[in-house]
Amino acid sequence: MRTLALRGGGRVAVVAAEWRDVFLVVTRGRVQLELRDGEPGPVLGRGAGFWLRGTGVRALRNPGRRTARVRVVAPRSGPSHAGQHIPNVLWRNAMNSMNNAGAVTRPASGRTSRTGRLALSGFAATLAAMAATTLAAALAQAVGVDFELPDGGESIPLPGFAVVTGFFSIVGCVIAVALLRWSARPAERFVWTAVSLTAISLVPPFLSGANAATIVALLGLHLVPAAVMIPTLARSLRTPADRGR
Repeated sequence: MRTLALRGGGRVAVVAAEWRDVFLVVTRGRVQLELRDGEPGPVLGRGAGFWLRGTGVRALRNPGRRTARVRVVAPRSGPSHAGQHIPNVLWRNAMNSMNNAGAVTRPASGRTSRTGRLALSGFAATLAAMAATTLAAALAQAVGVDFELPDGGESIPLPGFAVVTGFFSIVGCVIAVALLRWSARPAERFVWTAVSLTAISLVPPFLSGANAATIVALLGLHLVPAAVMIPTLARSLRTPADRGR
């Protein structure tokens, strides 16, 4: 029986030929399974145990910041080699291939690539949301909405819609990246969070004291970027388990 230490954000490859008969128990922190296609699998908490045989798991990851520990239990039956049981020899070989007992782990390259794809999708969606919101505001002005607020009596300029939309879209991207790193169900969590924040954002127009046309237009302009950002980021956050539902 051995204990594997995974530093925050670390990754340890699973060699099927050497790890097929071991049983693992998470004793500290959380461990995420990396599936055969490189996509992140379920996140297992303290006390969770699992066999590697036949699972298709190709690596173990630590999605948190603190070091996680996994107890590795191998059967002791079978022939020995130089006085050592075969599982222990296999364990030693595996640990040597993981840079001296697994204390130093490689960066989570798969997660990094997913984060990069998410950032690109978020950037493109942010630009699209800014353009769509500004266009919608221009159309509203064209039909007579003045966007005038009683406080100061000034109208909201078109560039102001683009700036505010861009800022909150970036906030949404940051939330998505955080959930990708720390949540076992990032897409589901993101949708709930984004929808809740969008609902809260619909309150201020009613408190602005503007006329009815402006209030209705502002409500619509809150929903336009949400309709662009939420589906785009949610798709980028989906795991294979989500796609199979």
